[in-house]
Amino acid sequence: MKKSWIAIAMVLFWIEASLAQTGMYKGIVKDAVSNQAIEFAVVQLQGTAFGAKTDSAGRFEIRNLKPGLYNIEISNVGFKKKVLYEIAVDNSKPTFVEVLLEKSQREIKEVTIKAGRKDKTEESPLSLRTIGVNEIQRNPGGNRDISKVIQSLPGAGSSVGFRNDIIIRGGGPSENRFYLDGIEIPNINHFATQGANGGPVGILNVDFLQDVGYFSGSFPANRGNTLSSVFDFKMKNPRSDGWHGAFTLGSSDIGLRAEGPVNDKSGLMLSIRRSYLKFLFQSLKLPFLPTYNDVQIKYKYSIDSKNEITYILLGAYDVAVLNKNENETDEQKYILNVLPEQKQWNYTNGIIYKHYKENSFQTIVLSRNMLDNNAYKYTDNDESKPTRLQYQSQEIENKLRIENTLRKNDWKINYGLGTEYVKYNNRTYNVLNFPGGINDTIDYKSAIEFVKYGLFTQVSKPFFNNSLTLSAGLRMDGNTYSKNMQNSLQQLSPRVSASYAITDRLNVNFNTGIYYQTPALTTLGFKDSTNRYINRENNLKYMRCAHLVGGVEYSNKNNARFTIEGFYKGYSQYPQSVRRGISLANEGGDFGVVGNESVLSLSIGRSYGIEWFAQQKLFKGFYGLMAVTLFRSEFVNANKATYAPSNWDQRYIINLTAGKKLQRNWELGAKFRLTGGRPFTPYDTARSSITYIWDVTNQGQIDYSRVNENRLPINHQLDIRVDKKYFFKHWNLNLFLDIQNVYKFSAKDRENLSVVRDANGQPLFRPQ
Repeated sequence: MKKSWIAIAMVLFWIEASLAQTGMYKGIVKDAVSNQAIEFAVVQLQGTAFGAKTDSAGRFEIRNLKPGLYNIEISNVGFKKKVLYEIAVDNSKPTFVEVLLEKSQREIKEVTIKAGRKDKTEESPLSLRTIGVNEIQRNPGGNRDISKVIQSLPGAGSSVGFRNDIIIRGGGPSENRFYLDGIEIPNINHFATQGANGGPVGILNVDFLQDVGYFSGSFPANRGNTLSSVFDFKMKNPRSDGWHGAFTLGSSDIGLRAEGPVNDKSGLMLSIRRSYLKFLFQSLKLPFLPTYNDVQIKYKYSIDSKNEITYILLGAYDVAVLNKNENETDEQKYILNVLPEQKQWNYTNGIIYKHYKENSFQTIVLSRNMLDNNAYKYTDNDESKPTRLQYQSQEIENKLRIENTLRKNDWKINYGLGTEYVKYNNRTYNVLNFPGGINDTIDYKSAIEFVKYGLFTQVSKPFFNNSLTLSAGLRMDGNTYSKNMQNSLQQLSPRVSASYAITDRLNVNFNTGIYYQTPALTTLGFKDSTNRYINRENNLKYMRCAHLVGGVEYSNKNNARFTIEGFYKGYSQYPQSVRRGISLANEGGDFGVVGNESVLSLSIGRSYGIEWFAQQKLFKGFYGLMAVTLFRSEFVNANKATYAPSNWDQRYIINLTAGKKLQRNWELGAKFRLTGGRPFTPYDTARSSITYIWDVTNQGQIDYSRVNENRLPINHQLDIRVDKKYFFKHWNLNLFLDIQNVYKFSAKDRENLSVVRDANGQPLFRPQ
């Protein structure tokens, strides 16, 4: 009897455990260069007894897992160890994991595995951070928006208000570049500011992302045309085991996504989303009503083990109209007077072809992106009255990049070339000041087209038994826009990185390089009042920035990492406004268009500072991040010979994020963010109060002789998020409460000038 009861108890325990632990990992481990399956690779879940070894096809399965997040370690003799952090598993479907391992000659000879950081590359031993999809999804206050999550990283600032402008180490929003599976995406936000990167809401569906690589320096040579940062977004591959879908209801939009196999060699991922912000803004009595829509597609076709083709599409359609009924308060009236109505659509699509060999692989990327931007404004918002703004513009870029990556005897060599065919059309009518004044109105049509071209190479190798790793790269860029930009030797862009391992966990890192970027198409295609492409005649040059970065990094066995980095960025050949005499580094945060004016490549600037970073990846249910950046960003303007704060000189940025996974699938997270006050230029109140000026502009006139003399107060915010997950047999439910700005801090922006009115709402005139 006793033995029978013990047997029954064991069976009941096994049944209960089986019901609770039904999650499963399925995956494949392959050589990152040859794409060959790796046999006998060890796959282990950190902190558990669960694990597996790959078979002859490189595949593995880990069954009977409790739904949740796990860190996965993958290792094999002759390859560098890899850790995938926070990979979710649930019981509705298997979680598929594709792992690419890099060979290591040292490990072949000594059969050892070196500890330390796993997301560092030879080209970028510092200033590189990697963000996983679960870190994005659960980020408090992030609202599943990758741009808002990025603003929590070291060196990343933001503008006050509703926009997603990304400001990296004191550089403007236009100085960043974004890549999705190797295809360049001009902007990752809805309602994009043309001539700069930014907008209020992100486009990318984070559920399709695998991870994000964030380079705030040490840019690889195959990533050009940037001065401040590069973001590499990597999408997951479509599922091959059946179709799965998800429905998402957020605070501002509704979305659907689906993924699955098309046939035994191909798969498809599809996402569509539409906002209902218009109805929310109406209920809040806001004077503008935005609506955004987006679509994201990935189709992958594996021809065989050596050849694959991937198609990517990312598109958006945005409309913003004025809510003219909400005109009671001064703030409402100001917004109605200043803000234009806008219709904008954009897309990027492209094909990536990869061919794998034993020690190398070749990549061909062919893509096209297009932006159609329309904005219009009428006097008193009445279409029967004179037009104040009529703006219609298109940007079209067709791009081809061919590169080869070779790995042999610990040498890593990457080289290739790229070219772009660019078209830009513009119709602009914009009343700037007042009738009869100098440069009072911009009125022109333009259409330009030119070709960009570039060559690049990067060579990396470890020395002294892997203690020292060196990497050197060179890039040359040119275009046919003007004779001044044709010579690629004038845009020679060298870069050198070094990393020395004092111990297996302590590294000293260094990087220096010179980087170039073309001015915005809004600047290249500008025509003056004489109908000339004045910026071409002004001998406009590539913008130039020299980086110098050094730092120390320590990592421990519990997935924690600590870094200290100092950086210096020296700007030159930066566009400077002819009309206002200021650097365009003091623009870029406003709604609409940036750079649509006559400029000269005269401005110089600098940004320098120190950055502390501490990160705890998931360990025993806890995760956290602390980033502190102290910096200065300064530019010289034409009207002053000394450095003055740039528009992005926030002086200090503090980001604290932490969370804890609790029992019964509860999770609690919090994020605190503090930034210094952004500088701003005061109004010229005397000039603004002149009646015939105000009647046309309806806003204060900036005193450009006092650029950025004033500063806003500091800005800080606390966000809290609570998640509760329910796992059912064939589906999951994730409920979350995301409370932004818990203690209701009111961020201050520059106060707007408005006319004093009498009881009847009529302007009061001051006696002359």
